Amino acid sequence: MPMLTFYTAATPNGHKIAIALHELDMPHEIRRVDLAAGEQHLAPFADMSPNHKIPLIVDDGPPIFESGAILFHLAGKSGRLLPDGEEGRSVVLQWLFLQAAHIGPMLGQLWYFRHADGALNEGALQRYGGEARRLYGVVERQLARHDWLAGGDYSIADIAAWPWLREHDTLGISMADYPATTAWLAKIAARPAVRAALAAQGE
Repeated sequence: MPMLTFYTAATPNGHKIAIALHELDMPHEIRRVDLAAGEQHLAPFADMSPNHKIPLIVDDGPPIFESGAILFHLAGKSGRLLPDGEEGRSVVLQWLFLQAAHIGPMLGQLWYFRHADGALNEGALQRYGGEARRLYGVVERQLARHDWLAGGDYSIADIAAWPWLREHDTLGISMADYPATTAWLAKIAARPAVRAALAAQGE
């Protein structure tokens, strides 16, 4: 059987899949995509990824793009990191989609306006900073009641959110109001598979 091929770069979305692959002990070959050089817009990667974004995997069928879809695929294939029961699975998917629809986009925009935009845009910083703090609050309230983001066990919901939420220092987010989230971040950071995944990603 061909080995899974993982197209990635050292970004939060790339880290998600690296962590899942290591947590699941799935052998894989890494293909690095040089985003600064624009390789994501060139063949053969661009032919596989309609949105010209990493991550992407080629497993035992057509290429799979979008990190949430990849996490769902890997969990389903392995039978791990996603509950079997309908209710538990639904909760994990709700938190997974919260990350994809809100945490990633909002924190990504805040990072851009803090670090990549050449001009100081106070309106954007206020807008995205406020939304980022609101989302940290959503996560904090959940983690104050549960050990893991979707309740139950460690899951792909935790793996999806962690690489983004750990960026609080670069985002200018004080963690003083988020003690449960701080503990959760540290707990995941200490996992051997997470440390191995980040090392494989060049951290």
